[in-house]
Amino acid sequence: MRNDGRERTDPARWPVAGVSSPRAPYVAAMTWRKGLFAHWPIDPEVLRPHVPDQLELETRDGRAWLSVLPFVLADAGLRGTPSIARLDITELNVRTYVEHRGDPALYFFSVDVDNPAVGEPIGRATRLPVYTARMSLEDDGDRIEFSSERRRSRAGDPARFVASYRPTGDVSVPETDSLAYWLTERRRFYAPSGDGVMGGEIAHDPWPLQPAEATIRENTMFAANGLPSPTGDPVVHYCDRLPIRGSIPRRLPDRE
Repeated sequence: MRNDGRERTDPARWPVAGVSSPRAPYVAAMTWRKGLFAHWPIDPEVLRPHVPDQLELETRDGRAWLSVLPFVLADAGLRGTPSIARLDITELNVRTYVEHRGDPALYFFSVDVDNPAVGEPIGRATRLPVYTARMSLEDDGDRIEFSSERRRSRAGDPARFVASYRPTGDVSVPETDSLAYWLTERRRFYAPSGDGVMGGEIAHDPWPLQPAEATIRENTMFAANGLPSPTGDPVVHYCDRLPIRGSIPRRLPDRE
């Protein structure tokens, strides 16, 4: 049965420790670099039909949220492997916020990467909708210029995102009752797998966020995913660097 968004504002139930106890081994290691968080509020009633029935849509203050994140995963690879065996992957995510059996997590509508050699294996391993796109990310010391174009999308139109952004203030860790914390501190993702759910976990220190300004010149990512397009300016934050570890995604049992 579908239901309206589940309101969650109590951070005490969230997985927030820098190194939380994994339900599966952390096998991957990488470093987030030069990333933008861009978040738009949206009516949960119009977003709910786009989220699988197995998951509950989460809201804050009565609103659901859609997020677009451009960034680089630097030195991505299996833990313990030498640097020569690791890759830098430019990535663009479109996601929202969900819950399954009381656990808050992320749900990805699309994951675009710039390396076709890793896109298909990542998609198979995680059940995430991974695509290959032509991307560039350039930092001139003042602003970061990002562009991504996927020629084919689920809705048939090209999926494009072009933006420039930069931090505008000091690094800080968001307060646990803040909107910034609610939007960023998620340590799990869920993906449908048949009638069930696949789940993966990540571990990292709290996000070292900076206030930011962003100019989004083109964004067809919502339409390309068949999603309603939110209006207005997004809430934005910047993170320059954060080491991350990832677990083996696993199918969750019918009952835990």
